[in-house]
Amino acid sequence: MSGLLALLDDVAALTKITAAQLDDVAAQASRVGVKVAASVIDDTAKAGAKSLGAVIDDTAVTPKYVKDLPAARELPIVWQIAKGSLFNKLVILLPLALLLSAFAPWLITPLLMFGGAYLCFEGAEKLVHVFHPEKGHEDIPASLDAAHLEKQRVAGAIKTDFILSAEIMTIALAAIEATGLFMEGLVLALVAIGITVLVYGSVALLVKADDFGLHLSQIGRLAGTRSVGRFIVRGMPKLMAFISVVGTAAMLWVGGSIVIHGLEALGWHMPGDAIHQLSTAAADAVTAAKAAVEWVAKAVLDGIFGLCLGLLLFPVVQYLLMPLRNVLARDK
Repeated sequence: MSGLLALLDDVAALTKITAAQLDDVAAQASRVGVKVAASVIDDTAKAGAKSLGAVIDDTAVTPKYVKDLPAARELPIVWQIAKGSLFNKLVILLPLALLLSAFAPWLITPLLMFGGAYLCFEGAEKLVHVFHPEKGHEDIPASLDAAHLEKQRVAGAIKTDFILSAEIMTIALAAIEATGLFMEGLVLALVAIGITVLVYGSVALLVKADDFGLHLSQIGRLAGTRSVGRFIVRGMPKLMAFISVVGTAAMLWVGGSIVIHGLEALGWHMPGDAIHQLSTAAADAVTAAKAAVEWVAKAVLDGIFGLCLGLLLFPVVQYLLMPLRNVLARDK
């Protein structure tokens, strides 16, 4: 009997030890899980912030694809473009980004610089067209019916989105600090989904805001409600113009910053050092908010660098690459 009691006592002791070890394992797993989750969230936030210029540009560009189309078709078209954007990011670009990270990480900096240069060119092109607008470029052919026009617009928007999505995914890939293909893939997938929801959710609100304002102005029971509706209708064109300006500025700032950092990674520090010295001097010239002044000065100088680069690239693209593309398209 005493032997049985001793055996049960040993079993109880072993059970306590095992439970304590399981508690330690669970606590450790919990800490690791929280740490991993925090790392994923941090990487996702950093990657999204780094992609700001392309995100704003995507939001500013997309509403033009529903221009002159029936109001009832605006949200379905935005939804089609959003699905195409998710396909671009998750099915095409995400695997390519992971392959790049695994087998050719040295290509990330040149690709980033190429994407940054493209942003600079896009921003400079928008400014050039402000002073020299292209007339008749957006004219709708009279022979094109609504269904074909919608199909054409969606296809064009998805093509444009592919370029911007490629920039976003490449920028996000460079900003990820987590190691391992699984973690990189998880962060990139979260960035892709989050940015797509943000961009096309914002686009949906923008394209329907004037309809909502018109509805309020017509059926509002109170004079204040009707005034708010009229304010929305009058304010939407100004808001869209403001978003376009912010998008252009963001493209030049982010594009210039990416190229400068790429040059530093390749060993040429002069542009980055000069901008750092000037922004530091601007901060030293004030007595308060030095960090904010330095950040703003650096962003402005990065944008000026981006504008200069974009203006240098503009004639190359306009008079060399575009004619070459047209010739190749005709031959094909």
